[in-house]
Amino acid sequence: MGIPTPPAERLNAVISNWNRAIFGMLSERGRLVYFPHEGILGQTAEAKGAELNATIGMACEDDGSIMALDSISKQLTIGKDSAFPYAPSFGNKKLRELWQAQVRQKNPSIVSETSIPIVTSALTHGLSIVGYLFMEPGIRVVIPEPFWGNYKLTFGVSYGAEIVTFPLFHDGRFNIEGLRETLQHSAAPTVVVLNFPNNPTGYSPTTAEANQIIETLTLHAVHHPLVVVCDDAYFGLVFEDGVYAESLFGKLAEASEQLLAVKADGCTKEDYVWGFRVGFVTFGCKGGAKELYGALEDKAAGAVRATISNAPNISQGLLLNAFSSPTYGQEKAEKRAALYSRYQEIKKIVEHHPEYIEYFKPLPYNSGYFMCVQLTDRLNAENVRKRLIEKHSTGVIAIGNLLRIAYSSVAREKLQRIFDNIFAACKEMAKG
Repeated sequence: MGIPTPPAERLNAVISNWNRAIFGMLSERGRLVYFPHEGILGQTAEAKGAELNATIGMACEDDGSIMALDSISKQLTIGKDSAFPYAPSFGNKKLRELWQAQVRQKNPSIVSETSIPIVTSALTHGLSIVGYLFMEPGIRVVIPEPFWGNYKLTFGVSYGAEIVTFPLFHDGRFNIEGLRETLQHSAAPTVVVLNFPNNPTGYSPTTAEANQIIETLTLHAVHHPLVVVCDDAYFGLVFEDGVYAESLFGKLAEASEQLLAVKADGCTKEDYVWGFRVGFVTFGCKGGAKELYGALEDKAAGAVRATISNAPNISQGLLLNAFSSPTYGQEKAEKRAALYSRYQEIKKIVEHHPEYIEYFKPLPYNSGYFMCVQLTDRLNAENVRKRLIEKHSTGVIAIGNLLRIAYSSVAREKLQRIFDNIFAACKEMAKG
């Protein structure tokens, strides 16, 4: 692919000096990438404050203020300078620091230094940045199944990694033996991706299961260095006691010098702003230091610069304002309560309708936006899905022999109708 340039070599040297295992896990693209501090961006930064500044590719009015159309700017509740200029490729510094503080507050198990989050264009882009740095042909990506289908495009198609799966559940619990066996049979360099609360099943591990997962990954990393990606898209939406409420990132970041934990998260679901496209990538490793994390941040920001230049400034500005609002916490609590009430309704519906078992049964669920039902072998999920649309005006997602129900998007009083319609469609299809 190429020979690292001097800026990339300097970052590689820092990473290698601090942690040979992490350096060894970088993809070829990851070793080549760097943030161009000395290029246009660096020269622009040096010229900041100059009386005559002709460095940046933005348009300004004669008085030096940012140029903008009134038809757009009059719609804004934030200042023009928080919306129209480019954001840094690293992201808004205040937002990065505030998000880091929030992550630490929500995850008390994070006790050592981690990187400052890099802002990405939502979580999907964050996962792509992880792929950019650590995935390529010959890398195996271990993921519990079922999993979010976009992983195939992001990790497999985009970066050529081999996706290796194991069943998420065994006897109604997280399949820890499946994880162990899959890792034991993985001689190639490996990245593990864990998504909790899980999409599509809506499952998060219990505290005991979480500790088993962390122990398994830590032991494996002793002889086989690992990158472990925590896809925390639905973080915070845990609805049962005894379920591990923190991100696995916290303890994994303290687990081993041979294990690099990566937290991919964002405001999309946590703050109910799906179209804002603001996500974050954070690195953590036992014994990690500011110099190591700084080099990883530079590489991640370089990958952002190489792919999209920067995440939307207007979204970052709006979120910063929201985080300082005195009603922010209360508003989030109210939205979470609405989702929890729907979760409770789903539990009641399933409990009160034992007849469903003739055609389908729920997979374990305890968190997030979703739950899944597994159809009996005589039914085809895709055929049932189409029947639901054509005859019952009901939309669900078919994944293998599962139907995924996004109760997050349906009013509580309408949830019973969804299950009534699924039951009716299954009955109709079973009769042929």
